[in-house]
Amino acid sequence: MSNLPKPERLPPGRHRLPREQVLRSQRERLLVAMLHSVYERGYTATTVADVVGLAAVSRSTFYTQFSDREACFIAAYDHAMEYALARMARAGTDADSRPWRERTRRSLTAYLEALADEPALAVTLHVEVLAAGPAAIESRASLLSALATQVASLNQLAAGDDASVRALPGSLLALYTGGLDELIRDRLRTGGAAGLRQLAEPLLEATYALFRA
Repeated sequence: MSNLPKPERLPPGRHRLPREQVLRSQRERLLVAMLHSVYERGYTATTVADVVGLAAVSRSTFYTQFSDREACFIAAYDHAMEYALARMARAGTDADSRPWRERTRRSLTAYLEALADEPALAVTLHVEVLAAGPAAIESRASLLSALATQVASLNQLAAGDDASVRALPGSLLALYTGGLDELIRDRLRTGGAAGLRQLAEPLLEATYALFRA
């Protein structure tokens, strides 16, 4: 991954870093390692040994942080989700003074670009989560709900700017984000993460039409 913040490696040998800083660095390295391993091997084939090897920490360090592989995956998923949603929200905020179409364009494009820039993040959020069990599916529901909230905010801004834009009910927003999730997953399957940028224009056209339907 190129843009997802990477934790700093601890200095070799003895050091006097606070224990909290050591634990935080180890945890972040494990999260990034889980994202990489899931991207390379898939969740089912990923083992604790794979993750600790990539993170360059011991198994005992892993189990200090997480009860098992599933708990580490869910934490990594939440870490990836926060990063992608933050990029989307920041793009919308940066365009606050612009017309609603431009704010919508920047927000949705930023989400797709976050996934395209970070293939491991994209695959974790929209593909491998489906193989990771019921607790992971709950995290996926949180992602879709957060996406729906951001789209609802864009919709409300648009309705305030344009009398022809209608406020969308929650059920329609849920269908929208579920469809977006499926589109992303299908594009990852057929064109890889780089192909996600090609979704921007058709997605925006559909979004504009939905807002004004």
